Amino acid sequence: MKKLARIQAMNGELVALDDDIEQARLEMSMLDHIDDDAQRDAAVSGTYDDRAGAKMTHADVVRISTHIAALERSRAKIVVKRDRLVAKLVEQ
Repeated sequence: MKKLARIQAMNGELVALDDDIEQARLEMSMLDHIDDDAQRDAAVSGTYDDRAGAKMTHADVVRISTHIAALERSRAKIVVKRDRLVAKLVEQ
């Protein structure tokens, strides 16, 4: 039964990760729009303030993209471990 408890714990982790990924994707959507506007403003005006703002918004997009990728890697690792445990449980 230890394996079953571990599988259930992993399922809980996956649910939490799915929530985190969804939240990060929503944030990414918002940041994409803000970044698009900032990049457009910087291209049109060319002012230092607009270029600096565009650089900051782009950094935010890169940061959240990296965060999403890390969450997805963590999720994939847990799925592999869980699937191995399920296979062992079925073999018994």
